[in-house]
This record gives sequence, C-alpha cells and structure tokens, in this order.
Amino acid sequence: MRARAATLGDLEDVFHGLSKRMSDEYVAAGKDSKIAYDNLMMNLKEGRAHALAEGEKTMAIIAWHESSDAADTLFAAQDDFFRASTVRFCKRHIRHIQALAGNLPIHSRSWLQGPDVARWFHIIGYVERGQENGANLFELPPARAG
Repeated sequence: MRARAATLGDLEDVFHGLSKRMSDEYVAAGKDSKIAYDNLMMNLKEGRAHALAEGEKTMAIIAWHESSDAADTLFAAQDDFFRASTVRFCKRHIRHIQALAGNLPIHSRSWLQGPDVARWFHIIGYVERGQENGANLFELPPARAG
C-alpha cells in the first residue's frame, strides 16, 4: 500500500465503489455521500488529500484540515480497505499527515459504534476523547520530539 496526492479520478473511483460502512457513517453524521464527496473535493483542491492505493487501485481517500488546535480528518473508503494490513499502513501514514499539519493533534470522528472501530483507532495510536455532536471523538496526540 502507498499514499500519494489524491486526484479527482481517485475521488471518483472511491465513491463509485464506496463501502456500505462509509455510507452508513455519513448518514449517521447527518450527511449523505454527496456532501462527503464535496467536502473531500474541497480538501483535494487545497492539496490536503491523499489517495491510499494498492497497486493501481485506489482504495481510500484521507483528507485533513487544520484548525487552531488540531487537524480534523475526512475519510472515504471501499470495502476491501478495511483489513489488518491497511490499519498498519494507516498507523504510519497518519503520522506523516500529522507532520504535514505541523504536528497538531489529529482529530477523527466515528458515528458508528462497532467494536472494531474503536479497536482500529487504538491500534493506530488514537485516544478516545468522548462524544462530540453525536460522534466518538478520537485524538492522535502530537508526535514526541526525538
């Protein structure tokens, strides 16, 4: 698996085969796939979106936006993205995104309550920070110097 700057084609590919899990997440957040697509597109145009690909196949898009105290993530993926090897890849890649965002804490949210969701965030290095607007807020603390 590798990451690279996302393109419009990557975004279209991911949404063409968007996983039901992601569609359910958007609905639970009070959005739909079109709103999620538009939000990711804005970040893509601003150069803050990466395509996560295996071979020639784009499996996911991760985008981020810095605020004063953290960088918030946006995410879309196809079904075959959700497996152990991609979680291990994300553990390394999210630290790269964090460095690009000036080592701010990374905030990610999940509106779904599945047991694997929290487990995957913990494996990557996130700490659960409670509820925010109906979502579980997960925070990746800044990387330690050294």
